[in-house]
Amino acid sequence: MFLPETENEISSGIFPGDTGELLADTRRVLVQLLSGPSLDGRRHSKLWNVLLRDENLIQKFFCELFLELVIDRDQQVAFTRQADTDEDTPKLLRRAQLTFIDSVLLLHLRKHLAQAETHSERAVISKEDMVEELNAYDKSGNTDKAGFDKRIHASIEKIKKHNILQKIKGSENRFEISPALKLLFSTEEIQSLTKIYLQIKTGDLHMDTEQPLHDGEEE
Repeated sequence: MFLPETENEISSGIFPGDTGELLADTRRVLVQLLSGPSLDGRRHSKLWNVLLRDENLIQKFFCELFLELVIDRDQQVAFTRQADTDEDTPKLLRRAQLTFIDSVLLLHLRKHLAQAETHSERAVISKEDMVEELNAYDKSGNTDKAGFDKRIHASIEKIKKHNILQKIKGSENRFEISPALKLLFSTEEIQSLTKIYLQIKTGDLHMDTEQPLHDGEEE
């Protein structure tokens, strides 16, 4: 049975019939991490402080679900991922396939995030910039330009849905890139994908827009 470690972490009941033993703010952290894809300390400062306060307790809770809690204190980002076990354990987190267009967009955002961090700036990007980058991968002989544009906008909406792109207040077409993206692509993956995508852009490699090239996990 999962139990809190101290009396201060015991809830007195939040709703009729509540038998839970965690405080309300601790539960909110759990919900945020499970609904994902991440907990951003800059946007959720109160939850971030609770996470740091109850880190061991929250970590134990996720271990019970075969999940790992990942915390980047420098970036103030936390998320959960499936634990790497030798046993055939149930999977709580769903897996989402990314199309080629999705992967190119994420790679572009990841590189933009790295550049912004180098200059200690916020990673802000416009929808126009994303569309321009993705249009570079359109085949010169493509007769279905409208269809390709539709896939571009669908990809942007998908990334927004997973909170990797967070709309800047007062702007319809400018977004801040979540620091959580830094944890999803390693340096090696960036170098490998960049090489492949440059070959596709120059026509040296065939692009199949229907075949997913990368599996992502919905944290």
